[in-house]
Amino acid sequence: MKIKDIIGSEQVTISFEVFPPKSSEKFENVLRACESIASLKPAYISVTYGAGGGRSAFTAELAQQIQEKTGVPVLAHLTCVSSTREIVEDMLDEYKNRGITNVLALRGDIPEGGCMEEDYHYAGELVAEIRKKGDFCIGGACYPEGHIECEHKADDLKHLKEKVDAGCDFLTTQMFFDNNIFYNFLYRAKDIGIQVPVVPGIMPITTAKQLSRSVAMSGTNVPDRFRAIVDRFGSDPKAMMQAGIVYASEQIIDLIANGIRHVHVYSMNKPEVAEAIIRNLTDILNMHV
Repeated sequence: MKIKDIIGSEQVTISFEVFPPKSSEKFENVLRACESIASLKPAYISVTYGAGGGRSAFTAELAQQIQEKTGVPVLAHLTCVSSTREIVEDMLDEYKNRGITNVLALRGDIPEGGCMEEDYHYAGELVAEIRKKGDFCIGGACYPEGHIECEHKADDLKHLKEKVDAGCDFLTTQMFFDNNIFYNFLYRAKDIGIQVPVVPGIMPITTAKQLSRSVAMSGTNVPDRFRAIVDRFGSDPKAMMQAGIVYASEQIIDLIANGIRHVHVYSMNKPEVAEAIIRNLTDILNMHV
């Protein structure tokens, strides 16, 4: 099923993100975690491509296994900053051959050492390439607070509009911890002419270390209210996990109460986190809005 059809429905949905293993020895453990998350019946599961500008050899295989074994639609990530045109074409052929029809097109992180290929510089170029390649549903990333490498929000929105015009069917946001930032972003995106659905991305922060790492990578603003939670509970793993899940659940409830129907959760490979989020939203997810 195409993601654009799922998020075009009136049903309130939750989707989750997982990441592939770094080695074949860990593949089965990761697959079991993904199957546990899939058993919660999310709208779809996205599978990341790699970290630090690299790529995983297992993204396509993991995405295929999840889709075939659980029946949950998958969204496979694809980055371009460290890829040649030939690599991208090979990956798209592999996705197609494995029955993967949803692709999240990303620039990706600049590789360590700053070595980049020359074929792609921006995600919009990748979107255009995928659009020419076949019948894929294409997602793109967006940054409610502006991309960390872009000095002005207006310029970032202009680049986002160019990416959407290149062929994005929907957008998913970087994590944020203040919903007002997201609502303001929606207004500014609509004002510039961005009409595709925007799915908010929520990350449950379950350790103090996770927060500092996430902020360093994305530049995300952390409200004083959430900093107080981390300061108070960060040294107690169980308390911090519970507090982080509750905070993320409250964000999702507020989003749905304000008319947002579809939310993507960066639960990574943690079935216990995904399950706790779903448990907090059981009746809400049965609603039509």
